[in-house]
Amino acid sequence: MEAQGDTSDPICPICGRPIPPDVPQSRHHLVPRLKGGKDGPTVLLHHICHKEIHATLSEAELARLYNTPEALLTHPRIAKFARWVAKRPPAFLSRSEGKRRPRR
Repeated sequence: MEAQGDTSDPICPICGRPIPPDVPQSRHHLVPRLKGGKDGPTVLLHHICHKEIHATLSEAELARLYNTPEALLTHPRIAKFARWVAKRPPAFLSRSEGKRRPRR
C-alpha cells in the first residue's frame, strides 16, 4: 500500500489529498495570467487536478466565475472529478483523454 503523505505535506484544495514533494504538482493561477492574473494569487494542486480544471474551463470562465478553489468546486464536472480522485492515492496519475472542453 502506498503512503498517504506526511502530515506536513500541503493539501490540494480541489481533492483534499496531501501533495507530497515527490508527486507531480503545479501552481494554478486563480485568475489566468492571460486574463490579468500574472502577479495574482496561486494555489498548489496535484498536476492531475490542474489538468482537469483546464480541460473543463476556458480562461475566460476561470477569470470570471471560477477564480477561487471554492468556486471551482461548484462546477459539476470539477466537483465530480474531485470526489472521484479523492479516493486515489496522492501519487495517482491518469492518462488524459485530450481536450474535452469544446472550442468556442
